[in-house]
Amino acid sequence: MIRIRNVRLSPHEDESCLKSKCEKKLGFGISSYTIRKKSLDARRKGDVHFLYTLDVICKNEERVLKQVSSADIFAHSEEEYKIPEGKPSETRPIVVGFGPAGMFAALALAEAGFKPLVIERGEDADSRKESVERFHKFGLLNEESNVQFGEGGAGTFSDGKLTTSNSDVRIGYILKQLVKYGAQKNILYDAKPHIGTDVLINVVKGIRERIQSLGGEVKFNSKLTDVKISDGRLKGIEINGNEFIECEKLILALGHSARDTFEMLLKRGLPMEQKAFAMGVRIEHSQKFINEAQYGKFAKYLPAADYKLICHLPSGSSAHTFCMCPGGYVMASASEKGGIVTNGASESKRDGTNANAAILVPLKPNQFPSSDILSGALWQREIERSCFVAGGENYFAPCQSAKDFINGITTKNFGSVTPTYRPGVTFSNLNNVLPTEITSVLKEALLEFDKRIPNYADENAILTAPETRSTSPVKMPRNELRESPIIGIFPCGEGAGFAGGIMSAAVDGIKCAESIILY
Repeated sequence: MIRIRNVRLSPHEDESCLKSKCEKKLGFGISSYTIRKKSLDARRKGDVHFLYTLDVICKNEERVLKQVSSADIFAHSEEEYKIPEGKPSETRPIVVGFGPAGMFAALALAEAGFKPLVIERGEDADSRKESVERFHKFGLLNEESNVQFGEGGAGTFSDGKLTTSNSDVRIGYILKQLVKYGAQKNILYDAKPHIGTDVLINVVKGIRERIQSLGGEVKFNSKLTDVKISDGRLKGIEINGNEFIECEKLILALGHSARDTFEMLLKRGLPMEQKAFAMGVRIEHSQKFINEAQYGKFAKYLPAADYKLICHLPSGSSAHTFCMCPGGYVMASASEKGGIVTNGASESKRDGTNANAAILVPLKPNQFPSSDILSGALWQREIERSCFVAGGENYFAPCQSAKDFINGITTKNFGSVTPTYRPGVTFSNLNNVLPTEITSVLKEALLEFDKRIPNYADENAILTAPETRSTSPVKMPRNELRESPIIGIFPCGEGAGFAGGIMSAAVDGIKCAESIILY
């Protein structure tokens, strides 16, 4: 296979031009090509273009490479990941949580013949969707099945971003599995792949059905309520306070919001420690404004634009955007009654009116309110409850324009952007709702971001608070086999502090499964 990099297309050109462009670059004819990577270069507004990496097949590849081999044209072979083989024990492994980490851990175990049992506190995807919709329409929260808990995890109700800096060989396997069960084929090569919450719901159902077809079992509405440990070794688990199951191998893929489960595990002696995380707000703009800011005159030819901003301030603090959702909406994401949580989401087409992103302030353990291991989680809860009160105690979220936030003035009227958060928003002065550790940094960051994207922080930019669940506030130590000091327990994914998104969580899930398969 010959790989060709930096094949360029203008926004006006169709991908059908790729074959002739490859042939021109090679100086030889090709019989076929496969797109391996597609990215958009918008660094210069007057020269926005797509860049492709392709694998091509042509006659006499050795002779072609001898004549044209270069940094952009070279021989290439694709490394394929395969689930390792192992010998199942008499007691089947249990996976707690069916988000990206738990899902791919269970899939790998099932493919290896281990017939895992998966327990998930939330509902199946279809029932969960109904519960989430009831909350967004009427403010009726199901604490066990919501945006955080249920089939697919928190990632199901998001943009379904698959970007990662990880070059792990398992990445290709994960993407192919997602496509196999319903995701768009372009995620295999897009530089910034995403699926969309509307498609993800069916993808996660497809993966679950594959696990079941291989002898695995997935139990919904099944919450881990206790673990039995004897002599430093796992002996079994309790589900819903009334069902005990013997277990020797347990993958804990809890997600970042299972605070009650963290508390139970801590009481049972599972080692845990504070971990740095970040909190802040969601900011919304007109998607048209972001498109024009990013693409200039090419905006009308291109898909919805995204952005990524970070600033390091003289004080030593910093802020960054996170989970930017083009053409998306801000989503009510609480999992505890009496609290407000925001998150961002987009459908697969990203064709909504608004763009949104989190603006987060990193917080270190020495900034936490106390030395309590769960201090970060308790701080999250305190902020979420404060925002619940500020919003009117009906799950409306406190809201303010970026300009008024900077000036400390309560907003009275919306500008050109209407917030997308449901069930609704309440005008509030976020300076009186969020802690100064966050607001002081956010103000400086907004002014800095406004220099990079003019009018980013004006009266038309809407802030909705709070964004508290970006990552887990705890970490569960483990050894090189990914096993806790309690033998038989494998802390996994975001909830355990070892991942920060769908792809990294899925990779960690597979690695934990490998530890059991090869144990």
